[in-house]
Amino acid sequence: MASTYCVIMAGGIGSRFWPMSTAENPKQFHDILGTGESLLQQTFRRLSLLTDPEKILVVTHRKYEAQVAEQLPAMPHRNIILEPARRNTAPCIAYAAYRIQSEDPEANILIAPSDHLITNENEFVRISELALKTAEESDYLITLGIKPHRPDTGYGYIQFEDQDSADAEVKKVKTFTEKPNLEIAQQFLDSGDFLWNAGIFIWSLKTFKHELGEHQPDLFQNFEQGADKFGTDEESKFVNAIYPACDNESIDYGLMEKSNKVFVIPADFGWSDLGTWGSLYEHKELDDHGNALVGKKILSYDSNGNIVRMPKDKIAVIEGLKEYIVVDTPEALLICKMSNEQMIKGFVNDVKLSFGDESGI
Repeated sequence: MASTYCVIMAGGIGSRFWPMSTAENPKQFHDILGTGESLLQQTFRRLSLLTDPEKILVVTHRKYEAQVAEQLPAMPHRNIILEPARRNTAPCIAYAAYRIQSEDPEANILIAPSDHLITNENEFVRISELALKTAEESDYLITLGIKPHRPDTGYGYIQFEDQDSADAEVKKVKTFTEKPNLEIAQQFLDSGDFLWNAGIFIWSLKTFKHELGEHQPDLFQNFEQGADKFGTDEESKFVNAIYPACDNESIDYGLMEKSNKVFVIPADFGWSDLGTWGSLYEHKELDDHGNALVGKKILSYDSNGNIVRMPKDKIAVIEGLKEYIVVDTPEALLICKMSNEQMIKGFVNDVKLSFGDESGI
């Protein structure tokens, strides 16, 4: 089997996890779950079950270079790929692919976000190895879809076709759908042929380049013109010149929704994109009153259904609170009804407008 390379996308800001997640210190670098590992470290360790640390690359904004290096000492520093500008996932993945090509043109590649939770790592490895084997033996672009267990309006959905194939677990994708309203999400759940889009992709380098050339010719040509510069001292100068001109486009819209070679493997390995404080509540152990408490010195009285996150040595006493988010950091304090957590992005904008550079956002 060809070499397996893994790419971790770690350039996002995660503003819905404010005040813990900020532009200077985004959520992937935090131990949000209180496990002793940051989300990035969890992702790296999980992907180390699939390949050697030397074949794991992290794509991130250049301002986070030191944080990635500090958190992942087992990974060679050259494997930190620095984006000069934020251009969404299509340019990010193309950059990583061309770097990998400079090392191994026959490689198979798995791409994963840095800030997702997966609780059943054995099943994740099984599904990923099936996907990598399929990618090597075919010209498929493969994504992993999560079997939905509620009508969630916060995820995109993938509809698959049932067809006779050599491997019944690998399904041809019929449609991609953006985040639906509740009524449509319920219809998707009831139909049984829709999955949550986990944003995890698997393909051979050759297939990816071919499909990119077909469906995103401008992006393909941008990188292809300097293919011989990747892995050399000229890489950074070349990328700095072309990257800002790349369209700000997701790999889902730019490639997956356009190609007719997209397949999905339905999976159930305890996945969450940890996109909001509410999603954290679902994955934290709760106390006897349904509170998710992250911090060593929190006392609660007559309080139910809250998320409370405090610095580890700070004492907090919560009384009479019902279904609130309370997050304390050295720079900021958030107290917000859980039912209004969609307002947090707006709060972040207001904080920037009100306090400017002092806000630390």
